[in-house]
Amino acid sequence: MSKVYENAQSAIFDIESGSTLMLGGFGLNGIPENLIQALIQKGVNELTCISNNAGVDDFGIGLMLKTKQVKKMISSYVGENKEFERQLLNGELEVDLIPQGTLATRIAMAGMGIPAFFTPAGYGTEVAEGKETREFDGKMYLMEHALHADFALVKAWKGDTLGNLVFRKSTRNFNSPMAKAGNITIVEVEELVQPGEIDPDHIHIPGVYVHRIFQGKDYEKRIEKRTVQL
Repeated sequence: MSKVYENAQSAIFDIESGSTLMLGGFGLNGIPENLIQALIQKGVNELTCISNNAGVDDFGIGLMLKTKQVKKMISSYVGENKEFERQLLNGELEVDLIPQGTLATRIAMAGMGIPAFFTPAGYGTEVAEGKETREFDGKMYLMEHALHADFALVKAWKGDTLGNLVFRKSTRNFNSPMAKAGNITIVEVEELVQPGEIDPDHIHIPGVYVHRIFQGKDYEKRIEKRTVQL
């Protein structure tokens, strides 16, 4: 069965209101722009979104916050989004702030099938409230559970029709572990090629993790710009 879909709209056909989504991206790069626009057009709401950051007011997840489609944000960095701040302070948005390394590891653990792990990050702070703690070698740790999602929405630089993926630079930071952690992984790529056109040694995520893939378009790439002249 082919994994290739025509566009973002067709690839998200079964995402419904109330779903839990992982959305890739690191800062303003590697964001699944086409998939976010498709979600806005579809109008699904009551979404739980797991992402490193919450976008900005007019880009990324920030666009979904404006349309009030997000019920809960699970993220590590939210400092550049005034709409996020407004909804949080007004009690319109549930927020779970997680240390960045812990967030990345919780996502990675889901992809590995490991249910929980211990970390010193957050011990003695509000982060530790309600969580199991344990001492190892004289140091205190708290237990964190793996993060799972109904769908992982991922942006890659290049992919083939079998779902093998290549990322560029820091776009790999969260897109890569998320690709392994979703029950269904949907990927948009800048360049979709045929099997064999990607050197096996260059593949970051093998196609076994990918359920749907499509050729993206019209990427804004706000910070992915050349700053030197050749």
